[in-house]
Amino acid sequence: MKKFVRVIAIALIMLTVGFGVSLTTNKPEPEVQTVYALTLKQGSRGTQVKTMQTKLKNWGYYKGSVDGIFGKKTKEAVKLFQKRNGLKVDGIVGNQTLKALGMSTGSNSSSSSSSSYSDADVQLLARLIYGEARGESYVGQVAVGAVVMNRIRSSSFPNTMSGVIYQRYAFTAVDDGQINLTPNATAKKAAQDAMNGWDPSYGALYYYNPKTATSSWIFSRQTTVTIGNHVFAR
Repeated sequence: MKKFVRVIAIALIMLTVGFGVSLTTNKPEPEVQTVYALTLKQGSRGTQVKTMQTKLKNWGYYKGSVDGIFGKKTKEAVKLFQKRNGLKVDGIVGNQTLKALGMSTGSNSSSSSSSSYSDADVQLLARLIYGEARGESYVGQVAVGAVVMNRIRSSSFPNTMSGVIYQRYAFTAVDDGQINLTPNATAKKAAQDAMNGWDPSYGALYYYNPKTATSSWIFSRQTTVTIGNHVFAR
């Protein structure tokens, strides 16, 4: 009987130990989620590179093939884009350059620089561009849109599309009613390009026609570029 009890006790101990080991070894490891930031550089390949090349080509920075291969020509185009948009000029497309290009900044994100704006914002900017610059070149129209975008980002101006455009005395097209004209397809495309980061104005906050401008103050501003009839300035 004592031998039988001893056997039962040993069996219970082994069962208990085994159960404990089972709980320890089979416990699932906590899942670790890793978020990878998107960075494009020479040697990168894929859809994101192709998207970037398309934007740079449409905006006049890139003259090579849209093949999804980040080569030497693509790097030079990126550096030119960075230089003209006040970014670090290294030919590497990191977070800030991606934002300026209107591209996603990570694998878990699908937003772009224009995603925070509504269709009404796009239409409003297109109306302003049409009212202010419909006689200008396409680049000149985008530059007018870029000034609006630069003002939204500046602490010296309102931080919304309507706030900037309808700020008192800010734009002639608002004062004389041309803001209410129906924009054409070119103005709409220019608005979208400006909202996606193309800035032919080189960071300008103002523009004016030197032939018609009457304010001596505007002539004191630092000129960034002249496109058509408009002088752009900071």
